[in-house]
Amino acid sequence: MKFRSVFDIIGPVMIGPSSSHTAGAARIGRVARHLFQKEPEWAMIHYYGSFAKTHQGHGTDVAIVGGLLGYETYDDRIPSALAVAEEKQVEIKFIEEEAQTDDPNTVKIRLGYGEDEMELVGVSVGGGKVEIKELNGFALRLSGNHPAILVVHNDRYGAIASVSTALANEEINIGHMEVSRKEKGEQALMVIEVDQNVGDDVLEQLQQLDTVEKVTKIHD
Repeated sequence: MKFRSVFDIIGPVMIGPSSSHTAGAARIGRVARHLFQKEPEWAMIHYYGSFAKTHQGHGTDVAIVGGLLGYETYDDRIPSALAVAEEKQVEIKFIEEEAQTDDPNTVKIRLGYGEDEMELVGVSVGGGKVEIKELNGFALRLSGNHPAILVVHNDRYGAIASVSTALANEEINIGHMEVSRKEKGEQALMVIEVDQNVGDDVLEQLQQLDTVEKVTKIHD
């Protein structure tokens, strides 16, 4: 992994004690909140590897819940996140999994609100950096460090070209793009990291494309 500055090595400004177990966990929770697009009524948080062994002592629990509540890594409300979630009647359940994963600091978060549900798998890779590796069964690679657009679409000829053309027409530069699908010709997911924040008008344009089912954005 390449670090761009000394701050990448030290980690972000954060509520301690650990950049991997606290700041990274908060970022994963915050990305999940962005993708779910609302505060959940309930959350099931599955810990794997070292997260499963040390989540309470390292503040991972409060960090993830703080992220789900929309808190930044440096928010001084993080230590009281569990109490705040209880006051808001957000049901939280923590599960320590014994299964082994490729990455030691792995968490699976399931969120629900009414009939809406979402499942996300995230990894804290060190220094407060994270990677989202799975979303609702789609494999992906999303850092959460840059503005991004997630496009659920039909796996059809021209779908990717129509989205990239719409972004080019708005002079939005694509820094990284990945496409994942479960089955050929079925539903697929585009993950597009861009160089600037994207306005709602652009999202509405993408939403109107024939092959597009749903558009979500994440801003840094």
